[in-house]
Amino acid sequence: MLGLYLHRDSVIHRLGAGVKMGGLLAATLAVLALPGALGALAAGLLGLGLLVAAKLPVGRVLRELRAPVVMLTLLFGCQALLAGTGWADTLVAVARFAALILLATLMTLTTKVADMVDLFERLFSALRPLGVNPAKMALMLALTIRFIPLLAEQVREVRMAQQARGVERNIAALFVPLLVKILRLADDLTAALDARGYDPTDDGRHT
Repeated sequence: MLGLYLHRDSVIHRLGAGVKMGGLLAATLAVLALPGALGALAAGLLGLGLLVAAKLPVGRVLRELRAPVVMLTLLFGCQALLAGTGWADTLVAVARFAALILLATLMTLTTKVADMVDLFERLFSALRPLGVNPAKMALMLALTIRFIPLLAEQVREVRMAQQARGVERNIAALFVPLLVKILRLADDLTAALDARGYDPTDDGRHT
């Protein structure tokens, strides 16, 4: 769902992170409030309009959407079979979430991670009296945003290697190399933070 920033000279890219985050929140509330497929249709049309305005490659955006849409279809499909809610309701639910994922993907592809970190840090600063460290919370969210597409890419690489060896149905053949790759990424991240002098005991306050 969360992609990497793609630079384009567009009005969408020039909007502030706070504006885009607020717009995403408003769109989410609207999709959930509108009845039936109306919310999904409205959000989908909005997403297509933003996609054109942001000058993003359609193929890249569709690749970002493929995995979450498949997951949602399986999830709601199981729900329809077990709960007997009907396939029409399932399709509406999948369409709603797919439209929201499209909007969220467009936000991450048009917003620098540094801008999102600054926004999160300002938002979390209100929680400082409760003992929350805004800088650490913002960094955690930034790392989460950065690692989701990285992990998805690692899964794709392992799956391709599995298919080449003819063991694509072997769970261990997926889990073991994926775990090794994740641990290696964690080590690289730790080394990078150490090299930049990151202090985990720093509470972010400056005197």
